[in-house]
Amino acid sequence: MFHLVLAACLVASPDTCAPRLLPAGDAAQQQQCEQRAGPIARDWLARHPDLTGGAISCVPTADLPALSVQEIADDVYLHQGTIAQISPQNQGRIANLAFVVGDSVAVIDAGGTRAEGEALYAAIRRVTDAPISHVVLTHMHPDHILGAEVFSEAGATVTANARLPEAVAQRTAAWMVSIPRQIGAGAFAGSRITGVDQPVSQPITISLGRTELQLTPVGPAHTDNDLTVLDTESGTLFTGDLLFRGLTPSLDGSLSGWLDWLSAPPQPTPALIVPGHGPASATWDQASAPTIQYLTQLRDTTRRAIRGGMALSQAIPAITQMMKPYSEGWADFNATTARNAATAYSQLEWE
Repeated sequence: MFHLVLAACLVASPDTCAPRLLPAGDAAQQQQCEQRAGPIARDWLARHPDLTGGAISCVPTADLPALSVQEIADDVYLHQGTIAQISPQNQGRIANLAFVVGDSVAVIDAGGTRAEGEALYAAIRRVTDAPISHVVLTHMHPDHILGAEVFSEAGATVTANARLPEAVAQRTAAWMVSIPRQIGAGAFAGSRITGVDQPVSQPITISLGRTELQLTPVGPAHTDNDLTVLDTESGTLFTGDLLFRGLTPSLDGSLSGWLDWLSAPPQPTPALIVPGHGPASATWDQASAPTIQYLTQLRDTTRRAIRGGMALSQAIPAITQMMKPYSEGWADFNATTARNAATAYSQLEWE
């Protein structure tokens, strides 16, 4: 297969350029790709007015930059993100991304930039030419969703918790400014929010032919728009950021709701559990214990601060300090815990 690659530069910074993969140009033969390249590139640029176009090429699959992926179960592939907060060094590629291959392909989380989504698309095409029917977003955070446009352009249905669009809309303007500053304008070039085609407000099943995905929206927990995905054939459960391993959990939803969800092991028992960050686990206890311990201590130390009469400004550093004995193994502990302390305080002060 050959793929259309467009050299694109920022209108606001013409020296900042990056290659953009346009899935609409995919073709079995190089000549077919080249014949269609011009109109496809012009149409894509018209929808991305912040970019100007340069050279066009048609590149074989093997020559595309691709994310590293591991087959963690039959026809289930995982790219494990860097365990860190986003930075120029990791280009925002910190989330776990996955795909399940049946008669069609479902992508589970799409990456933190257009470029990462393209690299995941290339990794899929190295495995299979099957159509990509769905891209499932487990929650609103940008490291999981900003690559989704690539798969939408490839014909995939964008599927997410029904509450996700509103949550994203409230934050998009800030993200479009803050993320390029954090990872670099070149790494972010071409990234934008994609709309949700299939909002999920109750459990549904998606058929991929020889396997099915069971999608379950979760009440406010890590966020107010979490969604789990179970591949029925392999028994692999994708939790998104309802589970963390290695990177400190971030609270953007309900602390009590999150702990309630964690207190009930999933049924049926999964064969493999993939968190939003960190390695997959073979058992629920192994997968959930670090997050449960962290959030339980966050709840208990926050309660102690509130009962001690601390104001919020005093409580945040005090809670962070009291949490220090539980910091081992958590990246970005201090900064994330300080933010979590503020959120937990606001939720628990009127218990």
